Amino acid sequence: MTGTAKATVHVDNERVIVTEYRFAPGANTGWHRHGHDYVVVPLMDGKVKLVTKDGESFAEMKKGAPYFRREGVEHDVINANDGEYAFIEIELK
Repeated sequence: MTGTAKATVHVDNERVIVTEYRFAPGANTGWHRHGHDYVVVPLMDGKVKLVTKDGESFAEMKKGAPYFRREGVEHDVINANDGEYAFIEIELK
């Protein structure tokens, strides 16, 4: 990914990749396609802007409330908060 969010890989093995993403206000992941199913666990309450081929939307994130997405999702994720935002992404291989 080529965005401005800071990505820290905590685990990368034959079964899973666990990455922590930290976003300054307005920072983004960069456009990417998920090659595996994945789970996101927000580390704080907040809002992210999602840019897809179909347009833009916003998602309210709740600290500790995980969500699951299937392989193939294509998007850019942007911090839509006034302060830092962070989540953990668990990609299943």
